[in-house]
Amino acid sequence: MPLYAYQARTSDGKSTKGKLQSHSEKDALSELDQLDLFVYQIKKLNPVLYGEIDIGSPIKNKDFVIFLRQFSTLIDAGISLVDSMDILAEQSNSKRLSHALMEIKEDLQEGIALSEALAHHPKFFPELLVSMINAGEVSGRLDEIMERMANYYEKQYQLKKKIETALTYPSVIGVLALLITMFLLTFIVPIFTDMFLSFDQEIPAYTQLILNISGFFQKFWWGILGGLILIVLLVRTLNKKEHFAYLFDRLKLKIPIFGTFIQKAVLARMTQTLSSLLNSSVPIIQATDITKRVISNRVVKKVLNDSKTALEEGESLATPMKTHWVFPKLITQMIAVGEATGSLDEMLMKVATFYEQELEEASDKLKALIEPVMIVFLSFVVGAIVLAIVIPMFSLFESI
Repeated sequence: MPLYAYQARTSDGKSTKGKLQSHSEKDALSELDQLDLFVYQIKKLNPVLYGEIDIGSPIKNKDFVIFLRQFSTLIDAGISLVDSMDILAEQSNSKRLSHALMEIKEDLQEGIALSEALAHHPKFFPELLVSMINAGEVSGRLDEIMERMANYYEKQYQLKKKIETALTYPSVIGVLALLITMFLLTFIVPIFTDMFLSFDQEIPAYTQLILNISGFFQKFWWGILGGLILIVLLVRTLNKKEHFAYLFDRLKLKIPIFGTFIQKAVLARMTQTLSSLLNSSVPIIQATDITKRVISNRVVKKVLNDSKTALEEGESLATPMKTHWVFPKLITQMIAVGEATGSLDEMLMKVATFYEQELEEASDKLKALIEPVMIVFLSFVVGAIVLAIVIPMFSLFESI
């Protein structure tokens, strides 16, 4: 929404100035007139210089979950959509979300459906939520749908936190080990290098290797740092290309220990999303298509696309899944049972619950396993460098 700067006089003749967001200059003047301000200067500001910087997601996952939970409670209490948007806009901690909700409120007042109004703000409200709300409007079960969506995104938030918690610890320890190693090789080892060279003693081969590595780090640290930056940039660039992005996602699922954990997380989200859509009377082909766009892993996304094609040709949803390694027999068997009995949404929800429990156990096991392994790894790295310094000192003491 454009940002305007204004200068005006109050009803008692005092000068005032400020900024406000509005759809147009005419709307801005109308809003200021309602505040009993006499505007004598107004201009549109450059959005690059004065607008809010958009980096990543415009709203935190936690704030989004809170918004949905509050919205669900307001609808369940019988409060109108317009009043609900007004209340939520005032209570929101995010200014950008608050502005979006006020725009949605205006659309609702003009007779636009809630799902259509939300669709005008795709950065805030994902396609899944819009589709589910549209289904709720058609079926007249909006309150039920909003409650289900609040529960769904709350589970997704908890799932994401589990993954972050499980993967953050080894990442931090790994980076810490790298920094400590570079520090020791660049600043500590060189202190002993001159001392060792000042003696006419033969330096052990192991110590000489560490000294050579240290010398390399001192001379070419800029090349090493630049190389790491180039690798990161190269990976990010290649990840934008579909073929390489698919290979990266496949590699993630193949990583020992972590791959299984990521696979369970992706399958839990897939089955939960598909179950929620089917339970809300969304047609299965459309539900599969939406789920495909919600899932971030391209390996699973491709199989879901094949499943959508299979459904359009009159085959089973599980047909492409049966021949793919990423889908365990549990999923394909439960889908087959669900399709045969007409309870596919219930079967998928049972699978989602199973994988959520598996993920909870895997997260605890992963944290219990990684902590001692990373401590041993860090100790080994530091110990290896310290040992290279201590070995020649023993030789020196023996000669004395």
